[in-house]
Order: sequence, then structure tokens, then C-alpha cells
Amino acid sequence: MTHEPLMQTYARSPVSFVRGQGARLWDSDDREYLDSISGIAVCALGHCHPAVTRALCEQASKLVHTSNLFGITLQQQLAERLCQLSRMESAFFCNSGAEAVEAAIKLARLYGHRRKIRNPSIIVVEDSFHGRTMATLSATGNRKVHAGFEPLVQGFRRVPYDDLQAVRQVAQHANDIVAVLVEPILGEGGIVIPQPDYLNGLRALCDEHHWLLLLDEVQTGLCRTGKWFAHQHSGIHPDVMSLAKPLGNGLPIGACLARGDAAEVFQPGNHGSTFGGNPLACRVALAVLEVMESEGLADRAANLGQRMLSSLREALNNVAGVKQVRGQGLMLAVELDRPCGKLVTAALERSLLINVTVENVVRLLPPLIITEEQADQISRTVSELVKEFLGSA
Repeated sequence: MTHEPLMQTYARSPVSFVRGQGARLWDSDDREYLDSISGIAVCALGHCHPAVTRALCEQASKLVHTSNLFGITLQQQLAERLCQLSRMESAFFCNSGAEAVEAAIKLARLYGHRRKIRNPSIIVVEDSFHGRTMATLSATGNRKVHAGFEPLVQGFRRVPYDDLQAVRQVAQHANDIVAVLVEPILGEGGIVIPQPDYLNGLRALCDEHHWLLLLDEVQTGLCRTGKWFAHQHSGIHPDVMSLAKPLGNGLPIGACLARGDAAEVFQPGNHGSTFGGNPLACRVALAVLEVMESEGLADRAANLGQRMLSSLREALNNVAGVKQVRGQGLMLAVELDRPCGKLVTAALERSLLINVTVENVVRLLPPLIITEEQADQISRTVSELVKEFLGSA
């Protein structure tokens, strides 16, 4: 009996890419595509950005890895830069978003135990996604992610997203809560944007009860929503923040940032990572941040996102079957009233990469460096595809 050499963990689209440039990709038949998902919000600078390529090649010729048993100057520089941008105070580096959230969960538990809370619990929300490790999938608010992996990690109290009253009710009946873990905007959950006072309300509740506010900004962070970090739209500051996806523009790196009391929790031996924050990853991440700042990509995401949002709404307004068009910066969604996974293949046939999440939401996460013409092309093609799919062309 023959077996595929790869474990069947993905239902892959029937296309394989061999090169890229900016927002464009070419497959093994040299067919060109416009990328509007950026490797799921990873390639914020597009493909093969010259500054990233230069940093990668230069550092690879000098030093790739030494381990965290020794000082790493580039890691120190990256920590300082991220803390400067975010107004956080310390950073731990790892290799992925799941690891960054895992670090936040461990930090919160240790924080609770040091406050003499025997079984510290974290409030999490429904329809969230935090990763595939045992702790992060347990924190995730999606039963499909949990299925088959029981028993789950204990210590999570689940409430509806964007529901401050539900958090207040938990606070009234539980004395073991140490933190709230939430995405500022639900990413895998369908680009769900909470009410304007939601994060402010969570911040106030955490301050009142001496909880930590843990923000999962793996998908929303680093200019995607039109600010450096999505929580800046609300004018608040988390105690702990997890970053990853665009930080390395495709090179694996994640970060868990902390401030205040949370910044003092981890001590030598509490946590670690063999590969986390190695010289190669940190050099590339520093180059990514430099480009984001020098090219004003937060403002660019805000402006192009509004352009695309207006275009999509104008084209799909009053189209039967379209429930809502929403977005924040270059994090956009078209929600339909029915499953629409077939649109991914239909878009491929028109040389466009899109993504469908939670079965009925077209999710758009284009590179932050797209041109106005490319933004218009994405909006136009998606609108046409949706109308054809719904029979309203």
C-alpha cells in the first residue's frame, strides 16, 4: 500500500507557486496570479521584497543561529524596536503565532500562581482562533478545532465575543480569573469587528479585577488594520500582546510582548525556545519593520482598505445573499448567507487568490504594498465572482 509522503493536514488547492514578486505569484505553468491573501496575512510586504531579500542573504552569509544560551545583539535590537513601537516593555521571541499565544497563556498562569490563585483561569471568547498547540486550540472558540483532541487543556472560561456583560457575569461568580485573552478583530472567525467600546470595556474590567489583558494580534498586528496594532484604534494598551504572521514576511518568527507587572513574570527557566529569535529571523524582522515605517504602510493600509471597502459595498449593495461587507484597513470580508467555498476555485480560474473562512465569509488580506490598480482589480473581481455565485450577475 502506497502512502502520500505528506501528512494529509491540508485540503490544498490544485496549484503550486514557484516564484513571486510584490503582490504577484506565478505557478509551475508560469501563469500569473494576483495575491489577495498574502499567505494568510503573512507577506505584508509582498513577495521577494528587496529589503527582505537583502537582509536574508546578508545575514545568512554571516550567522544564522547560536541559541539563546548566548547574547544575540539583533534580538536585543528587535525587542527594543518592537517595544518602542508598541509601548510595551519586554519581548520573548519564538517561531509562530501559536507559540506567541502559548507564551502569553503560560505567563498568565504563572502570574496567577504568584498571586496565590491555585487554579488560575483565563476568559476566552467564542469563534476565536489562537493556534493548534494543545493550549491554544483549547483556548480557541471553535468546536471543530477541538474535535478529536480531547481532553482539552483546562482553565479557560468561554464567553461570547463582543459581550462585556458576559465578562462581568463571570467576574461576579468566579474568583480564579487571572486574564482575558481576545483578538481585537476575529480573523479566522470571519473578520468580525467588535463595537467601538469593547476593548476599552475589557481594559477597564481587567484593571478593576487585577486581571491581565492578553491581546492576540497575530493577524491584526503590524499595520494590517491601518494602525501599527489594532488595539490602537481604541486608545488602550494590553498587558501582553502576541505577534507573528507579518513580522518575518514569511520567515518564521513570533513575539510575546509584555509590560508592567506582566513584564516581570518570566524568569530564567520559566520558558524558552531553541530557535526563537535567532540572528537570521531577527535581522529579517528588523528589515520588515523598517520598510513598514519608511513606506508608511499603516496609513497605506487604512487608505487602500477604505477604497476597497467602498468599492465592494457599492458593487454588492442590495445584492440578495450578501449579508454584510465589512473591514478595517486591509482586513476585509464579504459575508454571504450560504457556504461559498467554491469561490476559491472560481477566483483561481480568474488568476486571483482569495480565502473563505467559517464557510460563508470571503476573507481578503492583500499585501500592504498593493497598488491602487491592484486594489481595484481585487474589489472588482471579487464583486463579479460573488454576483455570479449568487446568480445576480
